[in-house]
Amino acid sequence: MTEEMYKSGNCDELILVVEDSPTQAAKLGYILEKHHYRVALAGTAAEAMSLLDTQQPALVISDIVMPEVDGYELCRQIKTRDDCRNMPVILLTSLVDPQDVIRGLACGADNFFTKPYNEEYLLSRITDVLANRHHNQEDHVQPGLEITFGCQNYQVTSNRRQILDLLLSTYEAAIRKNNELISARDELSALNGQLTAANQELAAFNYTVSHDLRQPLNSISAACQAIEMLSGDKLDKENKKCLRIAIDGVMRMSDLIETLLRFSNSAHSVMRREMVHLDIIAKILTANLRMTEPERQVTFTIAEGLSANGDPELLYIVLENLIGNAWKYTGKQRQAVIELGSVERNGTTAFFVRDNGPGFSMADAEKLFVPFKRLPGTTEFIGHGIGLATVERIILRHDGKVWAEGEPGKGATFYFTLHL
Repeated sequence: MTEEMYKSGNCDELILVVEDSPTQAAKLGYILEKHHYRVALAGTAAEAMSLLDTQQPALVISDIVMPEVDGYELCRQIKTRDDCRNMPVILLTSLVDPQDVIRGLACGADNFFTKPYNEEYLLSRITDVLANRHHNQEDHVQPGLEITFGCQNYQVTSNRRQILDLLLSTYEAAIRKNNELISARDELSALNGQLTAANQELAAFNYTVSHDLRQPLNSISAACQAIEMLSGDKLDKENKKCLRIAIDGVMRMSDLIETLLRFSNSAHSVMRREMVHLDIIAKILTANLRMTEPERQVTFTIAEGLSANGDPELLYIVLENLIGNAWKYTGKQRQAVIELGSVERNGTTAFFVRDNGPGFSMADAEKLFVPFKRLPGTTEFIGHGIGLATVERIILRHDGKVWAEGEPGKGATFYFTLHL
């Protein structure tokens, strides 16, 4: 950045802003000009030192993190010049490291203010520093004080007033951060209260769904089946077809309600953790699937001894959905292969269900776990698009992760980890 002067108002005070970010420099310059300070901008320490040969700012504000020479070294260079020894320097910092304060004392900085900053806080710091600069000139300079912090030695040459101002500004910044944390905590508490209320409303909705909706569906189903049985051959082919459509529709609606309830309960039911034998659950599920379609040629490979600590009912639902999906999407394979096993990923056991079905594009991987989202080309398979979303909810409740890998025409693999 080339040095640039901004002049506005009638105030004679010139402030040098040293900032390598054009955006941050422009923001700070705008605030200062708005309050009738004159502003000089420098993008590097070298530009700032060059400007001091011709200008005498009342104050220097410098970012700490800059290329080549940082804010600490710039402050040190300024304080060692005879014509700038008493020039106040404010450092911009995030104050995430206690050594920031020690480095500030060692280089002779007069004050800190933290980023991000608000306008009122910034102006109050500037006002205080400018008000105290004459006192700093009158203070007797003490001999350098050597201190050790974090196994490093520092030579502090600041006078007593500079040290006090720097420590007070640091304390003020810490108080502001603490107040922000308290405010965030209170806001989070309020949001948790709203979430609790929403969960209670959801529980009430679940009750309504499970009772108020199911009852009329059961009545419709019973009436349709009674008509079908009592009418016998009295109904023509078209009427029988319409009746069968109504019965099938009721069954699909009932199944959807059951799926929605399970999806909701997967995130709100009380968890109980114990050692769960995933391989045994898988063998039960695969046996049931074989009974539904005994004519299918499917090879199941289930690793022995697969176990994990978790809620047995919820993990049953996880495997039921994953193995059920593999069964469904390999329906057109002449010889389907479905595998349950585990691998080590980054020091953690990841369980997986793999199939040789149609697979999917990795560009669509994140959409798999979105409720009611069906990938292109999957509408021919029966489902509601909730199963994988339910799996994700359950795994997250176990502090785990779930993800999928696949390739079109080469099958899919679904992985999940559990926090043991």
